[in-house]
Amino acid sequence: MSLAFTKMHGLGNDFMVVPATSQALISSETISRLADRRTGIGFDQLLWLEAPKAPEADVYYRIFNADGSEAEQCGNGARCIARLLADSTGRTDLLLEHSNGLSAAKVSANGRVSVAMGEPDFRPSALPFTAPAQADAYTVDVAGEPVEVRVVSMGNPHAVVFVDDIQTAPVAQLGPALERHERFPNRANIGFAQLIDAAHVRLRVYERGVGETQGCGTGACAAMAVGRAAGRLGNEVEVALPGGLVTVAWAGAGQPLWLTGEAICVFEGTVNV
Repeated sequence: MSLAFTKMHGLGNDFMVVPATSQALISSETISRLADRRTGIGFDQLLWLEAPKAPEADVYYRIFNADGSEAEQCGNGARCIARLLADSTGRTDLLLEHSNGLSAAKVSANGRVSVAMGEPDFRPSALPFTAPAQADAYTVDVAGEPVEVRVVSMGNPHAVVFVDDIQTAPVAQLGPALERHERFPNRANIGFAQLIDAAHVRLRVYERGVGETQGCGTGACAAMAVGRAAGRLGNEVEVALPGGLVTVAWAGAGQPLWLTGEAICVFEGTVNV
């Protein structure tokens, strides 16, 4: 069976985008095989596009990590989908549907794409995260060592560790240990954030089901949200990830957080599955 796709990326966070409105979903094993960077197409996530369920929406999308597991949300992926739809339809204001609801998206004349990512949810149960009560920060035991984390749901689960130097942050060691920590029953995305000033953050993210990526849109949103909740960030922040820059803006409680950055089409192709 032949599957048509578009390869895209946002900040080097790369995707195989499949407009599968009449195609049965491929298996998790096939997704994992296609994600392999040596023997497959290579990607962090597969974005599976279906006909919308809500009449006002332009598309319904599902997200699958490189290991074949399904994710709830993907900020860079949503921006790539919006860019793909804008290129094919000529419309720059779009409504994207996903398992958490609807997200507005806007594609600007300079090619930057903004997506409304919803309001951050700091309740431990929203991730879920095992904690006796809600707090600003939590101490998690990792191999006998205490690690301070801040947790938030951006439609998917995130834990953020504040660090003094992003270059020496223990991403490779703490990332996988926290991702699968028993206090995160559904696993979590783990961000390591260096807060430079009230408007600038440097960030690395160990993504659930993928590993460290060049960019993570929801991770950037999570870092901004917990940094602002801690009183250390303003309402518009530039987040520098290994793959580039995004802007995260949040007007405050009751309002959605907006993620803005590049979304690039790399190539189109077909693959036998």
